[in-house]
Amino acid sequence: MARIKIDLPEKFGFSTTIPIRIQDVNYGGHVGNDAILSIMHEARMQFIQRAGYKELDHEAGTGLIMADVAVAYKGEGFHGDIFTVEVAAGEYSPFGFELFYHLTTQRNSQTITIATAKTGMVCFDYNARKVMKLPAEMKAAMESMVSQG
Repeated sequence: MARIKIDLPEKFGFSTTIPIRIQDVNYGGHVGNDAILSIMHEARMQFIQRAGYKELDHEAGTGLIMADVAVAYKGEGFHGDIFTVEVAAGEYSPFGFELFYHLTTQRNSQTITIATAKTGMVCFDYNARKVMKLPAEMKAAMESMVSQG
């Protein structure tokens, strides 16, 4: 079976911590794949806000829409874990970029990788309902976050 391979950047300019709630745990007793996507969404929102933007930025006319997602699960997360989620932007195109995620937790004095992931983000004008070009200022703000990390 072919497996997804996600090449993470060497540097991440942003990280946040997200505690695992009981509703994040599925019938298998570990964090569910739907919860991983929700955790990534929260980290993405915080990353974009740190860069000075919002996913739905109606005033500026530049919103973001997720075009695709890839997740490689590496370990189990459990209720009570606190995930550290690192986020970095890269692979810029005229209309968007990739966001890369590295989800880890500390358990028994060890760092455990829970998942690696990436999302394809496209600039989108929600008022006109159409794809738009990636503003140079947005790209620069995200690039500067990586260089600060």
